[in-house]
Amino acid sequence: MAILTRIANDVQLMFRRPPRQQYAALCYRVKKKTGELEVLLLTSRDTGRWVIPKGWPMPGKLSHEVAAREALEEAGVRGTVETEPLGAFNYPKVLKDGIQVPCRVQVYALDVSDLAKNFKEKGERSIEWVSCAEAVKRVREPELRDLILAFEQRMTAKPAVVVAE
Repeated sequence: MAILTRIANDVQLMFRRPPRQQYAALCYRVKKKTGELEVLLLTSRDTGRWVIPKGWPMPGKLSHEVAAREALEEAGVRGTVETEPLGAFNYPKVLKDGIQVPCRVQVYALDVSDLAKNFKEKGERSIEWVSCAEAVKRVREPELRDLILAFEQRMTAKPAVVVAE
């Protein structure tokens, strides 16, 4: 019986598709007066859950460029995007036909400097600037919560004082 279970597991692994790749932007700003860090959340068009701007790879664009493009199209924000990812998270994307596709989302920090008045998906989503603590409460994906918390720690860490010898 153990051999049949092992064969069944091996067959399942052979037919399992790898996760589809997406790229996302963790858009942020630091309020000038208070120094408070805020991140941008928006609602997904299908389920209305709180997410960050993300999308599929685009021919001829680097992954961080895709993340910046999605931020502009979905939330109307422009800024400086980092070229190194903050990390990644996984989630099940539900397609229009109801099929679930596992997705791996590589996330890039985007320092927002400009808000567009008009953008591709304006009016299709709710958009809100929130604290990292509030963002963690709103997003469903545990790995995305961890990324937001790690980003907050990075942004609020005090620079180390170098003592000359």
